Amino acid sequence: MKRILLATCAMLGLAAATPAFAAGPTDADLMNDAASTGDVLTYGMGPQAQRYSPLKTLNTENVAKLVPAFSFSFGGEKQRGQESQPIVHDGTIYVTGSYSRIWAVDSRTGEEKWQYDARLPDGIMPCCDVINRGAAIYGDKVYFGTLDAKLIALNKETGKVIWSKKMADYEAGYSFTAAPMIVDGKIITGNSGGEFGIVGKVEARDANTGELIWSRPTIEGHIGQLNGKDSTMTGKLNASWQGDMWKQGGGATWLGGTYDPETKLIYMGTGNPAPWNSHLRPGDNLYTSSTLAIDPATGEIKWHFQTTPHDGWDFDGVNEFIPFDLKKDGKVVKAGAKADRNGFFFVLDRTNGKFLSATPFVSKITWAKGFDKKGRPIYDPANRPGNPMEAAQGDTKGKSVFSAPSFLGGKNWMPMAYSQDTGLFYVPANEWGMDIWNEAINYKKGAAYLGAGFTIKPLYEDHIGVLRAIDPATGEIKWEYKNKAPLWGGVLTTAGNLVFTGTPEGYLKAFDARTGQEVWKFNTGSGIVGSPITWEQDGEQFVAVVSGWGGAVPLWGGEVAKSIQHINQGGSLWVFKLPKA
Repeated sequence: MKRILLATCAMLGLAAATPAFAAGPTDADLMNDAASTGDVLTYGMGPQAQRYSPLKTLNTENVAKLVPAFSFSFGGEKQRGQESQPIVHDGTIYVTGSYSRIWAVDSRTGEEKWQYDARLPDGIMPCCDVINRGAAIYGDKVYFGTLDAKLIALNKETGKVIWSKKMADYEAGYSFTAAPMIVDGKIITGNSGGEFGIVGKVEARDANTGELIWSRPTIEGHIGQLNGKDSTMTGKLNASWQGDMWKQGGGATWLGGTYDPETKLIYMGTGNPAPWNSHLRPGDNLYTSSTLAIDPATGEIKWHFQTTPHDGWDFDGVNEFIPFDLKKDGKVVKAGAKADRNGFFFVLDRTNGKFLSATPFVSKITWAKGFDKKGRPIYDPANRPGNPMEAAQGDTKGKSVFSAPSFLGGKNWMPMAYSQDTGLFYVPANEWGMDIWNEAINYKKGAAYLGAGFTIKPLYEDHIGVLRAIDPATGEIKWEYKNKAPLWGGVLTTAGNLVFTGTPEGYLKAFDARTGQEVWKFNTGSGIVGSPITWEQDGEQFVAVVSGWGGAVPLWGGEVAKSIQHINQGGSLWVFKLPKA
């Protein structure tokens, strides 16, 4: 059939292009995703993940008229946290759901085209709910990861499996929940499982075959791989880890990364060191709680910046690093920004990792008093949880401290957005603290490897979540919106002067990007912990978001979880547009 169509094109003098039904996004299409408006091809709406759309058909003047176009139910009884961001291509929405499921949905009618459910073993060990954050698309394939640490490529038209690759041993605590990323024909992945003493990795596979090209461990002392052979050691053995603690050092890359076509670098965040009990692992514990800049061709680390050296609070460092051009003092700097779980908003030179600034974006930070000119935290020693080895006789716990933010972070996984119009970052923040203490712990394969206990508490009676607009040049908060429950969903901003985000109470809300005024809301029936997107189709602008309450807050939230336990779970894709005149 393909040959007949090509021959017909030749006879008619038409370009011998691949038929539309067989074509798929190319490398160039993915790199242009932030500028193209008729699709959403990448997690973050562009490789840099600014989550900004140049569309302005929908704006502050008419957004109040926004209504549902359709809702697609994920069905069944697997209604757990739905943290996905949809992908849109050629009239099809690809969306993942809890328990490692994925659907292809007609973007005009909401009808299902196909569904694929991964067959999960009984022994999976997800730390923070059975979530999945999204898929990737390239050529004729869509890709997504599973809770038993597999990477699967499906035919985008049929949903049939093309290949499936085991990434790691799920029985040791590994899993995979992030959206994969495509760079130069390679599919880039991280891993999850930091609470089980795994070793974080960033890996690249051939997007066509799934074969491993390179692997880069994120913990010092481990050896990388390149083209089937051992390559270089990550860092230097025992440079920042004592004894054998590096062997189960954590540093999971569980959120995935961003890519900058200008610097040609992958930016990947790394998670907490293991165990949480920091007294067992003196030193900075590289490269945990860091941002790594990685060469996509070889997997070599080009620079790193550690946001919480010797992390003792599970502050992690996986938060997305978003490239942008910083305009300050009459100069333009190729910069990147990161709102870290530790409560500080970081701006770095993205070409070399040079520290530019760190400013608080939450109201209370107890673990550090700030950062010095070299980018090192100025610790408050009294706020580190105590060493259980120094506890009174008969007591198995170290001294408990009250620390803010809590380990769920000033900002957790939920991605922020950057507006090219306002020059502001829109950060979904949370105001909470925790009582935290250390305990003795030994590593055991497949068992939790914490060595700590905790209780999370809200800081204020009237709100926990706060959406904040931050000027990266000064760290100044331009406006904020306070929400009763925690904010746990991603953010979208548009040239229509709009900012969208969801709430656990079920609302998708729109705000004026310059003033913070709420200009629209719609209740989806369950809490929103997904990331909204927008695209243009048939001359109209659409907005979509996944609804379904869950994630880490109900599981780990302590007193906070008790206060919001009434929120119903769910699982559905909502799509909105303006009604035709």
